[in-house]
Amino acid sequence: MPHTSPLSHGPDHVEMATDPAAFAHWPEGLHQEMLQHLDNGVVGSVLVSETDRLRVWHLRIAPGKRCAFHRHVNSYFWSALADGKARGYFCSGEIRDVTHFAGETRHFVYGSEDCMLHSVENIGDTELLFCTVEFIDGPNAPLPIPDQYRLKT
Repeated sequence: MPHTSPLSHGPDHVEMATDPAAFAHWPEGLHQEMLQHLDNGVVGSVLVSETDRLRVWHLRIAPGKRCAFHRHVNSYFWSALADGKARGYFCSGEIRDVTHFAGETRHFVYGSEDCMLHSVENIGDTELLFCTVEFIDGPNAPLPIPDQYRLKT
């Protein structure tokens, strides 16, 4: 049976660092990229379903690639669909390396004005695959999504 984590609090709610020195250890240009994506609500590769209550995303990241920085403002959960290794760049300046396993699921709860801004890089040799479900009927208005990210049939 896959492990399912409880609701996440504490270190998963990341405060944005205001001192540029917090990002001195990041690769060149990454901090500037983060600042350019402060209001990016695209939390996956493709938005496959959307209602007035939720959005369902698929995220695919090839080995050696990274998704754009994006902001989470709504409670959500993700499930890994395959094993893989990832590096997370967080708006606090923190970098976290993690190993994911198929079926791993994490839940995040965001209250009024809570958010988290980050990017995920694939540091493994297999494609990272996730399904993310955002609950957009909570206390924070969902961020807009450009049509180019919606599934085309």
